[in-house]
Parts: sequence; structure tokens; C-alpha cells
Amino acid sequence: MSEETVGTARARQLWHLLEPFHALLYYAPEVERESAALGYGTGDRWPSYFPLRAAPLGRVGAARVTSAFYSFSPRMVARHMDGAWDVAAPDEVLAARLRGMDGAYRAVLGDRVDGPELAEAAALARQAAEAASVEGRPLAAANAELPWPEPPHLQLWHAATILREHRGDGHLAALLVAGLDPVESLVSFAAIGAASVERFASRGWSPEEWKAARERLAGRGLVEPDGMATDAGRALRRRVEEHTDRLAVAPWQALGAPAADRLADLLGDHWVAVLSSGLLPSESTLGIGKV
Repeated sequence: MSEETVGTARARQLWHLLEPFHALLYYAPEVERESAALGYGTGDRWPSYFPLRAAPLGRVGAARVTSAFYSFSPRMVARHMDGAWDVAAPDEVLAARLRGMDGAYRAVLGDRVDGPELAEAAALARQAAEAASVEGRPLAAANAELPWPEPPHLQLWHAATILREHRGDGHLAALLVAGLDPVESLVSFAAIGAASVERFASRGWSPEEWKAARERLAGRGLVEPDGMATDAGRALRRRVEEHTDRLAVAPWQALGAPAADRLADLLGDHWVAVLSSGLLPSESTLGIGKV
């Protein structure tokens, strides 16, 4: 199936639609309660975020998680991952996140969680997820290897998770090709206004590390001394996003344009319900709608 059939713009739109369905994992109170029951701290989202996202990889340590997550400070990852599997084993975390997402979807979507439209959307999203190539994509591969849950709403969540990690793994490849190290990737993204510096600071880098990365980018002509992107910096970030889109399009090409269009239509009202829940932050480091 040709790229003209389902192009990169459509792949990006479908990511925008599916990302909130995955992201509830890190904000829904139902998941927070499950995490607390396992023994993880819930004063902020990070003590549970790292094991919830890393659990498909198995009993990995901080170095592997730092590599796969890329943009987080190694110190921050170590703070939350050292001993994380002593609190609960990865299999226990995987079971807890499904229980939590079951409750979250039921709370947010109400009766629609058992409706035919959601079931149809889940089937289409699963078809795309199962078509995703996972070579060189550790987080996508780890999630794709997990068994599919039976309820359609959890199949939708699982498909959204595979597809977003597939895209995310490809994004890291694009950053590497662009010569942007983990902290430079954040500084350069903040420089184009994707999100505030304060939002990116949640990734755990020190002011000194942020300043040094900005100076390195300034030396390459990518940012101004005040941190704003130069034309070259904007062009580089545009190439990164275009590269990411190209690497993410294959599952949607496999699904085909009519089915992709149908999925977008089916997700619409459910997507509005997720965003209207108020659970997701209004500003994201993903830069959705900014690039």
C-alpha cells in the first residue's frame, strides 16, 4: 500500500487522537489507587510512572529504562527505578495497570465503554497495532509481546499503547540522526515553543545541564543566547518531526485509508470525553499541536 494512500499527516492526526487514550494511565485516579495498593508513592506521578511504563520490559534496571525513555535525567530514573521491582514485580504492575485502566475508561466513558462504536474502534486500532513492525523499537516490542486483554475497551488502550510506543521509539531514532542528545532534545523542543521550560524541567535535568545543552546548541547555530530557536533550529526540529512521521506511518498504511478514516470518526466523541475529563494536563512535553 503506497504512502499516498495513508500519508504522514494522517498518521500524525491518528497519534493525536490515540495519545490521550494511552496517557490516562499516568493521571487517572483509578490507576493511582492500584499503584498505591502495590506500594508505590503517589505524592506525585513519577514513582508509579516509571514502573507502569517500564513493566513490559521486565525486571530491567535504571540504565535500560534511561536508554528506552531517553529524555529523562539518569538521576531521576535511578531515583524511581532503583528498588522499584522490590515494591512489586513487573507482572503485578502489568495486572494493576489493566485493572486501573478498566476503571478509568469506565469512569470517563460511562455507558459508551460497552458500546458498538468503541468495540469497532478497538478492532481497527488493534489491526493497526498488530501491523506495526517492532524491529529496533524496544518499548513497542515489549508491549506488542504482551497478551491482548479481552474487553474491547482494554484492547483499545493496549493498541494505543503499542502504537504510541512504536512512534516514540521511532522518534528517538530521529533525534539520534539529528545529533540531539537527551537534554538537547528537550532544550531544542522548548526553543520552538512546544512547551514551557518549566514543563520540560520535570524530566530532572539540573539548571547547569540545561544551560550547557543550550550553549552546545547555540554553538551549532540552532538557538539564540536567550534560548529561542534560530531558523536553523526550527528547520532541524521540523526534520525530526517529519522523520518521526515517516517512521510511524507503516501501521496506518497497512490498515488502509478507509479504515483509518473510520477509526478517526469513531474515536471523535470518545476522544472529547477523555479530554473533557480534566485528568490530562493542558500542556504536554509531546508538543501536540505545536509542531
